[in-house]
Amino acid sequence: MSSPAVQLRSRVSSFGEAAVEKARLTVVPVNRGRAPRVPFIVLVSALAIVGVVGLLLFNTSLQQASFTEAKLTEQASAMVDREETLRMQLDDLRDPQRIAGEAEKMGMVIPAAPAFLRLDGTVVGEPRPATPEDKLRIRPKPRTVPADLRPRVNVVKVRADRADRADRADRAERRADRSAEVEGSD
Repeated sequence: MSSPAVQLRSRVSSFGEAAVEKARLTVVPVNRGRAPRVPFIVLVSALAIVGVVGLLLFNTSLQQASFTEAKLTEQASAMVDREETLRMQLDDLRDPQRIAGEAEKMGMVIPAAPAFLRLDGTVVGEPRPATPEDKLRIRPKPRTVPADLRPRVNVVKVRADRADRADRADRAERRADRSAEVEGSD
């Protein structure tokens, strides 16, 4: 009997020979047929054109949205300004002094002792008609400034003497000479 190592070697050599026989290279016929280039070029060109057109449409829609946003922002600003104006007018109309002044113009006065009616119909207080003598002063009287705090105004008139007039005339002549020199050099 042969040893197991020898048997293993004989098996490996028989496997190796079979693999070498199978692996023998053979010449494959050359297939000269190329993939057609025209459809590929048309596909790539179509994708490029579609991409550019898509970008243009996207950019146009963004610009249009930007203009719309600017217009709406302007409208919102105008509405905020209008709201503030209306609030100021409402505050002016709600001003108690304005209301009291309007009531005074209509001849209304505040009663000195008001009377109140209860829900059961009884009167609390003594009802009296209001008279113009009961009128309250709405606007306070202007304050008068004491005489000690009012400064006296002293107006001093100064006459120009002849020397001062001569100096002014000399200055005017010099200015005229300078302006004539400047005009002559041009």
